[in-house]
Amino acid sequence: MKKHAKLYFVLAMVIFGTIGIARRSIPLSSAALAMVRGLIGALFLLLFKVLRREKTDWQAVRKNLLKLCFSGAFVAINWILLFESYRYTTVATATLCYYMAPIFVTLFSPVFFKERLTARKILCVLVALFGMALISGVLKTGFGGAGELLGVVCGLGAAVFYASVTVINKTVRGVPPFDKTIVQLSSAFVVLLPYVLITARPGDFALTPGAAGLILLVGVVHTGVAFALFFGSVEHIPAQAASLLSYLDPVLAIILSAVFLREPLGAETILGAVLILGSAVYNELAGLREKGGAKAASSGAEKNS
Repeated sequence: MKKHAKLYFVLAMVIFGTIGIARRSIPLSSAALAMVRGLIGALFLLLFKVLRREKTDWQAVRKNLLKLCFSGAFVAINWILLFESYRYTTVATATLCYYMAPIFVTLFSPVFFKERLTARKILCVLVALFGMALISGVLKTGFGGAGELLGVVCGLGAAVFYASVTVINKTVRGVPPFDKTIVQLSSAFVVLLPYVLITARPGDFALTPGAAGLILLVGVVHTGVAFALFFGSVEHIPAQAASLLSYLDPVLAIILSAVFLREPLGAETILGAVLILGSAVYNELAGLREKGGAKAASSGAEKNS
């Protein structure tokens, strides 16, 4: 993958950017879809490792098992909230709420990693929060209704759990990315299975061939294939390039939602998107420069859209 690393990375971002559209046409509950996504994704990556004849570092996995299981549970909650956000608000709004996660990581860092909250970081947080207020519409007319408010809250909740997974992953040492992701996705499945079985109603899994195909698409392509492309390419790309290219995901999601779902893109949404994504990119690139351009860490749940 090294030769075409950037191409594979961009392809992974394109795949991640289309999941909101797929979710809109899947009749499963968010918990059931997250459970199935975890199972199919884990099996796909396990098969991928077997075909590549890669060995699992069981000793490293055992040392970090508790952290990986907790982060896997957070991945499950993250996905549920994101899928719910797609249901109650536009894909653009849900995506931008979700991409508040780097801002939450910045806010968590002083507590968990004793990192100083510099003036630059504070400014980026404030700019992103203002962008969030713009895209939510609360500054102009208030929320459009309870559903819209719930969608925004779910999107921000997903971002908080995304950030929490990122924080936990920074403390996981020595576990290869594929092993880490397989354990996390498996944990997400195990955590959700009892809940889905208890809350499922007769007929919930009576799916049309089209719906079943979309579920397989989310599990195989949006999870297994996308993660394989992401992890197979990210280590061969300069950190700054990876940081910039990763924002193709939300930009594409917003554009595709307007094209295929006919979701309106008002001036407030566009400006809010620029403020949220711009502040996140600037903060991340400035942080990389401060660290001497060290390569960005890659982890299974750090890219779990």
